[in-house]
Amino acid sequence: MGEAVLTTRRQADGAIVIEVRGSLDAATVDLLRETLVGTLQRERPVVLVVDLTFVVFMDSVGIGTLVSGYNSAREVGTRFVLRNPSEFVHRQLRVTGLAEMFGLPPSPSSTQTFTP
Repeated sequence: MGEAVLTTRRQADGAIVIEVRGSLDAATVDLLRETLVGTLQRERPVVLVVDLTFVVFMDSVGIGTLVSGYNSAREVGTRFVLRNPSEFVHRQLRVTGLAEMFGLPPSPSSTQTFTP
């Protein structure tokens, strides 16, 4: 099982960015889930960005955590954005049929950042 490091920061426009580095699997998703839910409950940002640039591995538990974050954000009226998913992560989301739900392009080379 892998390791993950999370960094949270607020951008000048008020959006909160959670940068994830490493792997999203059974050993690491609890920290991400707690960070997502805690940030949404405490901060109630207009936009919550999850930056996946440096995620090297993600399994079904990681995907489930992103879906939970997306659903939690919708419940409080926050726009949930995935930024720069690696090719591996993008493929995982595409194969599971979730890329469209997250507003990602059909392939990672189409565009790396989605901002609706």
